[in-house]
Amino acid sequence: MSPLNLSRRQWLAASAGLLSAAAWPLWAQTPATSAKGARIVIIGGGVGGATAAKYLKIFDPSLRVTVIEKNRTYIRAYGSSEVLNQHSSMDELNVSYDALASRYGVNFVFDTVTGFDPQARTVSTAGKQILTYDRLIVSPGIQLLYDAYAGYSEAVANTAVPSGWIPGAQTALLAKQLQGMRQGGTFVMAAPPNPYRCPPGPYERPALMTEWFMKHNPTAKVIIVDPKDSFVTDQTMMLGWNRLYNFNLPEDYIKAMSPEVEIKQHAKPGMLNWVRGKDGGRPLRVDGKNMTIEIEAGVIQADVINVIPPMKAGQIALTLGLADKNGWCPVDRRNFASTLQPNVHVIGDASIADAMPKSAFAANTQAKVAARAIIEELAGRPAPEPFWENTCYALAGKDYGLFVADVFKVVEGKIARINKARYLPLEASAAQIKLAARYQQAWLRTFTDDCFA
Repeated sequence: MSPLNLSRRQWLAASAGLLSAAAWPLWAQTPATSAKGARIVIIGGGVGGATAAKYLKIFDPSLRVTVIEKNRTYIRAYGSSEVLNQHSSMDELNVSYDALASRYGVNFVFDTVTGFDPQARTVSTAGKQILTYDRLIVSPGIQLLYDAYAGYSEAVANTAVPSGWIPGAQTALLAKQLQGMRQGGTFVMAAPPNPYRCPPGPYERPALMTEWFMKHNPTAKVIIVDPKDSFVTDQTMMLGWNRLYNFNLPEDYIKAMSPEVEIKQHAKPGMLNWVRGKDGGRPLRVDGKNMTIEIEAGVIQADVINVIPPMKAGQIALTLGLADKNGWCPVDRRNFASTLQPNVHVIGDASIADAMPKSAFAANTQAKVAARAIIEELAGRPAPEPFWENTCYALAGKDYGLFVADVFKVVEGKIARINKARYLPLEASAAQIKLAARYQQAWLRTFTDDCFA
């Protein structure tokens, strides 16, 4: 870890009054000889896997680190909704593994994992390779449960009603559909139930499209149907909708806010509408042929439908026996070691991390903590007390930024949030809001570099 990152982490923990002076110096120590040359295999080259590989080599260049990844280029999910409103391109989502290989000496095997032997500590691939490890890190990501709604399937998502929550061809299809939607058409987005990847993301997406439609399709309608009654950053996000798109906040939200917060009541509501679970917003059925979506409140005719279905851990986690009956991976909270398989650590969206969200930032900080813990344990030393961070940036509009930021530690065996202030203040000035949008754009670049460069 660089001195810059270390001091920032120390400062965050110290500001919460919870820094362990005895623990943190261990992060900067040189590992003992017994850890040198250890073989670390990482399955999955997303944010979690890439970060783990990079920081393992930073902490101890002698480690033999191999990443098994089926794709030769990573397509980043964070920021991918900006393809839909033409603020970014599909090509800009592509991230190379070249720097990890050339700069840090990470070995890559582009193949598909088919199984492993936890006793022999080997991983097998579809290409008939067998890799031996001292420790295995698995960063499985998520899989989408397309069949959670009647009439919906991966085939329907690939051809008519895309999800695009795992970026790729469906993202490009959704962008084409939205940008080509008829004048006055209706765009419906089905938000996911908890837990899901990227807490503010499903609500940023329709906001960005509302902004785009106001310029290119001003009579369009945008409807969010939702099985939930609230979401992370909901107050700050809806204030953005209120100020930018004439969205009227639900009465219960208005009552919960301070009277000092400026909320406009629009006689003529704008094009954006949110149907909560309590109002019948839970999705039930999708008809890709007739372009309808049925929710508990009734059937909506649409021109473009975007479904973000329920999720669980990526299939490789299930294949390797790392997931529980609920589809997520239980771990030891201090080092993210699997509680189901020995010598395996599971990081990122697939892990059960209590108060930590399923986000790219969370995966990045989990990877760093797990990497350090692995090195210390291989060297025969106890790992230091872990702290984690998370920041999720989001946009209500191109120049309207917001965020949620947290610090976590283990409390009574669970990962708990230890900070109080979390969000952009509701009374933030216009300049602060615009600055938050600039931070979001800068973060996309610097965060990607931290993981992959």
